[in-house]
Amino acid sequence: MPSPRVSAFSIEADKVIKFLLAEFSKLQTGRASAAIVEHVEVEAYGHRQQLKTLAGITIQDARTIVIQPWDHSVLSNVEKALQTANLGTSPVNDGSVLRINLPPMSEERRKEITKVVQKLAEEAKITLRQHRQAALDRIKTEEKDEDARFTQQDDLQKVVDKTNLQIEELRKKKEQEVMTV
Repeated sequence: MPSPRVSAFSIEADKVIKFLLAEFSKLQTGRASAAIVEHVEVEAYGHRQQLKTLAGITIQDARTIVIQPWDHSVLSNVEKALQTANLGTSPVNDGSVLRINLPPMSEERRKEITKVVQKLAEEAKITLRQHRQAALDRIKTEEKDEDARFTQQDDLQKVVDKTNLQIEELRKKKEQEVMTV
């Protein structure tokens, strides 16, 4: 049974993986996905809110995202937020819904996104190392039994190695998805 310190670290490692997956889902891969726009911040009703709380987001086809605000009075605010979101395209406003037609991705754009994927994966590894260091410090200061301390450090390293492997697999999978035409 892992120690409470190693268990706490495992929870933090899972959070790092979930965050990385959420960040990867926001990246455009050439196919329409609600995740590309749902986190766009929109100024509405005096507050900044995520688009998914203000509108229905549907996928019309492989390259078209349709956004239908539930309150038509925020349509122009949503349009403005999407224009500043740097999606590589502008929304088309037909008066009741906004359509985003994603252009086919160029080789150059795919390479740019691959660099972003690598950067996000590296940031996840850095965060994991910071959590590992904090856990190691707790083990060294709180555990008096030397054998138990070494066992916990070994268990901690196994979780770190497993999580780093997961990050690498996710990175490779996302890079492959981005580079697939």
